[in-house]
Amino acid sequence: MLLFVLKSSACLAVFMIFYKLCLEKTSAHTFKRFYLIGVILISISIPLITFTEYIELSKTDFENALPIEVTDQSKTFYDLLPVILWSIYVLGLIIFLFRFFKNIYRLFQKIKTNPKLKSENFINVLLNDLIIPHTFLNYIFLNKTKYENKLIPDEVLLHEQIHAKQKHALDILFVELFQILFWFNPLLYFIKKDIKLNHEFLADHAVLKQGIDSSTYQKTLLTFSSPNSFRDNQNQQIVNAINYSLIKKRFTVMKTKTSKTIIWLRSLIILPLLAILIYSFSNKAIIETENTTEQSVYQKKATQKEIAEYNRLAKKYNNPQGRVIIKNKEVERLNYIYRVMTVEQRKKAEPFPVFPPPPPVPGEPSKLRGVVEVPAPEPTPVKVVEVREVPAPVEVREVVEVPPPPPPPKSPLEHVKDMAKKGAKFYYNKKEISSKKAISILTKNKNISITTNHSNDNDYVVQLSTKPIVIKED
Repeated sequence: MLLFVLKSSACLAVFMIFYKLCLEKTSAHTFKRFYLIGVILISISIPLITFTEYIELSKTDFENALPIEVTDQSKTFYDLLPVILWSIYVLGLIIFLFRFFKNIYRLFQKIKTNPKLKSENFINVLLNDLIIPHTFLNYIFLNKTKYENKLIPDEVLLHEQIHAKQKHALDILFVELFQILFWFNPLLYFIKKDIKLNHEFLADHAVLKQGIDSSTYQKTLLTFSSPNSFRDNQNQQIVNAINYSLIKKRFTVMKTKTSKTIIWLRSLIILPLLAILIYSFSNKAIIETENTTEQSVYQKKATQKEIAEYNRLAKKYNNPQGRVIIKNKEVERLNYIYRVMTVEQRKKAEPFPVFPPPPPVPGEPSKLRGVVEVPAPEPTPVKVVEVREVPAPVEVREVVEVPPPPPPPKSPLEHVKDMAKKGAKFYYNKKEISSKKAISILTKNKNISITTNHSNDNDYVVQLSTKPIVIKED
């Protein structure tokens, strides 16, 4: 919470400094009105923005992470500090909320207990108190004696009517609500003064647009807003009233006429300023995720779904029906699942298929679809456990201990690399290519059909094709 308050206060301070330096004395009063309201919301929103970055960690990083030791500590003053601060905050919140509703109640009591006169869309509330004319929503509070004797200048009445017409009281109520929530933030008090002063700029500008002479209007304001003429208003916080201490600044702004180009240029500075504030005061969250690619390597056993897939493919190649068709993808899948299976799972699963090399065919290389030449398995050692001789006819029974299946066959890419070392010739769609080209083709496309044959002179020929390779039977 403290960090949020500091960040939002820093953002609001930057926006207010920019307003004082670049916008306050310009004639873009309507733009300034929305700017002052908007920066309050933006300053509170920026610390709530979070940019998330995902970082993949290997499983070893998770395993090497040190465990966090939790120690049992007795409560200290710093443990109780949040409770104390929150108690102070809630107490201040109650006090400022009470003050706000008390001021609202007093205003409506004045409206209810004093005579009212409707003038166009406005309601003049006539008070016996010697007060400065001020406005709240559509109600204009005036001194009864001065109003009935027509001692209040028309320019002053028009000024107050513009406050009511442009709903300036809504801006003040908006800031008051934020002051209740963030009563400890002094910047809100300063920005409320800027908002009220800009309301005076708006009303002065609208009065002068009615054709009233600026010199006459300024003399009227100076005379009528003299602090010796009226008592201080009790509800100055939530109403629009003429402020004598700011008259000089209002007179200066009345004479100022800012070109649209300057206003646009100064307004555009807000965009990079906003980007810098978002980058500086937003939150950065880093989420560590386990690398799923590496996770598969460290997988300790195959899942039931993987075992079912392995058994289906193994049965297909262990019990072939008719001509054997071997697909590269299925061979690679069998190799992967077999590697991640535990010893117990391998015993219960189908035996690993043996893929024999294609027989050599004279003439044109054979075209068997998906044939992958793999090294022949080592001869299975036979261990005679029991030999029993019986009367003729003699029957010899052998009990053979079957070793575990051979290691997984080499992949097509590894096979091509071995053939390249042996000086084999490579063909791709019946066109001779280099060994590097063949390796590149297999790296990019794993669905290439491949077959290898060689003559008695050990001249290897490797045939690559994008089409199925079919063996021509004699």
